[in-house]
Amino acid sequence: MILPIVGYGDPVLRKVGEVLSSEYPNLKQTIADMYETMYNAYGVGLAAPQVGLSIRLFVIDTTPFGDDEDLPIEEQEQLKGFKRTFINAKMLKEEGEEWGFNEGCLSIPDVREDVYRNEKITIEYCDEDFNVKTEVFDGLVARVIQHEYDHIEGILFTDLISSLKRQLIKKKLQNIMDGKSRPDYRMKFCNKKGR
Repeated sequence: MILPIVGYGDPVLRKVGEVLSSEYPNLKQTIADMYETMYNAYGVGLAAPQVGLSIRLFVIDTTPFGDDEDLPIEEQEQLKGFKRTFINAKMLKEEGEEWGFNEGCLSIPDVREDVYRNEKITIEYCDEDFNVKTEVFDGLVARVIQHEYDHIEGILFTDLISSLKRQLIKKKLQNIMDGKSRPDYRMKFCNKKGR
C-alpha cells in the first residue's frame, strides 16, 4: 500500500525514533509498504518518520544511482544491487574525508542542496528477521544510509546546510508546510487547510 509521505514541518520528522522489538505489529507489512511508497515517489531511501511512524526503521534501494555514468564502474555495480532494510540502526563510526553531494528528500520536495558527509561509515543494525549486523559502507551507499539514519534521529538534510542557504530556501519550506508544493506522489502537509 502506498502511504502518504509526511511533509516538512510535521513534528514526527523531529522526533528520535523508538527502538523496535520483533513483536512490533505488522512489521513485515510496514516494510513492504515503505518500499512501495519509496518506489512510487522515485526515491532511493525512506525512513519510518517520513510515513508518520516514530520508529527506528528505514529502507534503501540505490539501484537508480547505478545508471549514473559519471560514477566509476565499481560504484555503479555496488549501487545497482544495494537494497537493505535497517532496523534499530546505530552509527558506530563516520570517518574519512567529508565530500559534498546535492541531496534532496521526499519530505522536502523541490529543494536540493549540497550536503557534506564523511565518506565511510560503520553501522550496526538488524535486518528484517532481526539478525544483528555490523557493516562498513562508503561512497554513495554510505551517504544514503547517513541521510536516512539522520531521519530516525530527528535530523533533516536542511539542518546540515549553512544558515544563509537556509534563509534562501525559507519560502520553499513554508510552501511545503502550507501544502502549496505539488510533488507527483501522495503527501501529508502539516499546515494545509481542511486536513
